[in-house]
Amino acid sequence: MAALSGPGAHRRSGVLLHPTSLPGGAGNGDLGTEAYRFADFLAEAGFSLWQTLPLGPTHEDGSPYQCLSAHAGNPLLVALEPLRERGWIEAPPELPAGADPSAYRWEALQRAHAGFEERAHAAEREALAAFCREQAHWLEDFALFMALRAGSPRPWWEWPRPLRDREEAALAEARRERAGEVAFHRFVQWRFFEQWRDLKGYANERGIALFGDLPIFVAHDSAEVWAHREYFDLDAEGRTATVAGVPPDYFSETGQYWGNPHYRWERLAADGYGWWIERMRTQLELFDWVRIDHFRGFAAFWEVPEGQAATEGRWVPGPGEELFRALRKALGDLPLVAEDLGVITEDVDALREAFGLPGMKILQFAFGGGAENPYLPHHHRPDFVVYTGTHDNNTTLGWWEEDIQEDVREEVRDYLGHPGESMPWPLIRAALASVASTAVLPMQDLLALDGRHRMNQPATVEGNWQWRFRWEWAPTGLAGRLRELNALYDRL
Repeated sequence: MAALSGPGAHRRSGVLLHPTSLPGGAGNGDLGTEAYRFADFLAEAGFSLWQTLPLGPTHEDGSPYQCLSAHAGNPLLVALEPLRERGWIEAPPELPAGADPSAYRWEALQRAHAGFEERAHAAEREALAAFCREQAHWLEDFALFMALRAGSPRPWWEWPRPLRDREEAALAEARRERAGEVAFHRFVQWRFFEQWRDLKGYANERGIALFGDLPIFVAHDSAEVWAHREYFDLDAEGRTATVAGVPPDYFSETGQYWGNPHYRWERLAADGYGWWIERMRTQLELFDWVRIDHFRGFAAFWEVPEGQAATEGRWVPGPGEELFRALRKALGDLPLVAEDLGVITEDVDALREAFGLPGMKILQFAFGGGAENPYLPHHHRPDFVVYTGTHDNNTTLGWWEEDIQEDVREEVRDYLGHPGESMPWPLIRAALASVASTAVLPMQDLLALDGRHRMNQPATVEGNWQWRFRWEWAPTGLAGRLRELNALYDRL
């Protein structure tokens, strides 16, 4: 169907909202009723894309860009009500005052697994077994990793040497001793993938394509790095030798030290990039489109010596076209969008254009740099995805009120023709009016929310990834107003 065609195929628009930001559910939004309601809202408003952040299981800081697995789904996104409907748990109790929402969800999932073991039908057991067979190439390592991690608060490179180094006898003993926990994590992943498949099908039927996000790097403390140390720049004890980051840019005057291990690209190439092919295959099962975060790292990446400041890094050539040729040969056409923000050089543009991947334009970056600023709409082309802002930006109202000076505000007014509407609506209109084939708007902007509602502040570690919205914040007639704008700018 047309709604599921690839990036750049025709004019369309979408909304950026991570499922954890949905209303409903304890502690965070999930894949339950409110997710379906949001899909209905998108369809009513004339949108045809729902963009999310990465869906993987997070560490304690909640960042979806530092996940415990490159394949697994976040257990905290599993909706509990469908588990009750299956008869595996009683009606989930109300979250007690002062209780930890994450612990509450984990306990409910554990009860559901016990209920499944006691009461599941033969067809349900076979469905789980089939899922485990199909996903065994990552699922078995992940389930054991999570079972072992539950028994120790330390990262895997601080585990006892036999487990750290994956000695076969130690792994076999761990599988026997923790068989119940391993089975639990298989079960939870089955439920995540089934719930996501059902939601995706519902959205697709309503003309909504699901647009995911793939971080270029993976977390050091993750199942994939533990299971495939040969592909990462680690020392003999599993510690990082060099780590990822970026030099000083718009988001940080001192650069950013991300801490992810770098790849041993020559080893990945020697194995035909099979690890990357399987990683991308999982994303293409989950999503209709995929944004590759930090795309410029495939042309050249910023290598920071372990323990040094981000400013002490250097640019190192990446795998370039060879990786994408391997991906395309294995997987066919790649419905990818390149996140090409930051320090972009000619080789980055050439790599993106060689594979026909749309890039990104952020309107909050467009002003204050003169008429040659590449983010200004008169420099846009159809092969771009335009945003008012992303999850790393302030909300547009927050940007307008907090981040720019009055002289820049006057430049914005002049450029946009002194609009009578208040922010963020003039920037929303500018995004929808752009010649870029795709426009994506953060949900915070559609609700005209200020800077207190931003999702993430780069180079900080506290208070991020927790934002949620409420339906009562949506003014009456919002979906109708948005549909009129999508029609006006030919994005229906």
